[in-house]
Amino acid sequence: MPLLLAIESSCDETAVAIVRGEGGHAAEILASEVASQIELHREHGGVVPELASRNHSLRLRGLVEKALAGARVAMPEIDAFAATTGPGLASSLLIGSTAAKGMACALGRPFLGINHLEGHLLSPFLHETRVPPHLALIVSGGHTLLLDVEGPGTYRKLGGTRDDAAGEAYDKVGKLLGLPYPGGPEIEMAARSGNPAAFDFPRSMLHDPHLDFSFSGLKTAVLYTLQKLPPPLPVTDLAASFQQAVIEILVGKTLRAARHGGRKTVALSGGVSLNRALRAAMQGACDQAGLQLVTADPALCTDNAAMIAFAALLRHLHGEQTPLHEDIHPSLPLATAG
Repeated sequence: MPLLLAIESSCDETAVAIVRGEGGHAAEILASEVASQIELHREHGGVVPELASRNHSLRLRGLVEKALAGARVAMPEIDAFAATTGPGLASSLLIGSTAAKGMACALGRPFLGINHLEGHLLSPFLHETRVPPHLALIVSGGHTLLLDVEGPGTYRKLGGTRDDAAGEAYDKVGKLLGLPYPGGPEIEMAARSGNPAAFDFPRSMLHDPHLDFSFSGLKTAVLYTLQKLPPPLPVTDLAASFQQAVIEILVGKTLRAARHGGRKTVALSGGVSLNRALRAAMQGACDQAGLQLVTADPALCTDNAAMIAFAALLRHLHGEQTPLHEDIHPSLPLATAG
């Protein structure tokens, strides 16, 4: 079975993974190493690109060596190398893609540049023998995207965010509420003891005929509400009410897309898909509609290299590779067809 080594460095996580697999068999993750930079960026309230790229440079070699040791394979045994080439921070993407190209060139192996979003999209099926036709929702810090998926490499965009992504809205609202960065996990934690009906925040575009998303108005509604409230702020109720609005929008749009497209399987991926309340609401809605819900393993939801390796493996098995002279694409959309 082919062995692939992949690097993910699109933002503030440095990750290396080694995956093995072949057609008709579930892929096997032999090693998956992730070095988080959350503590490094927390004091700044968000990701600082220069710090992120510098830290990628410092950590990458050690992670490659650790992954090889953990997988018990030597570098010459790797059949192909992959890296995220977009979208993401240019200074961060360059670190991972340059390293992967260098290893591929040194060993005379193929290189595959992988779209970060395709990694998330395919991650729920990493341990399956095939990627079936389905309706996919990718929801992360930088992206909220609905796609109709016929199979690997055949995607049709149905809707996306027109302003803030869901995860971005979580971070911004978390900051408004005085919660630590990143805001997503902090809001989820606060919401568990709050009343989701305490504040009637808008469900932007929920009933519009299109399948696009908008969370900027919801964020602004929270800001205006805060300006009217006397201290101390009811943080848990605000968090729960905000989260409920986000979840209703995500679930409502996803179920409508599945019904219109006739898909019987819904896949949920991306960092925000770790949110337990979102998972529970999506599962309940899918059960009621007679749909199968597939989610990625928790370790595959946030940025990681195993999902990049899996996407690269599927392309490698079809004989694809990326020219070494091809550049990174910081604003690269996920290629769609149909």
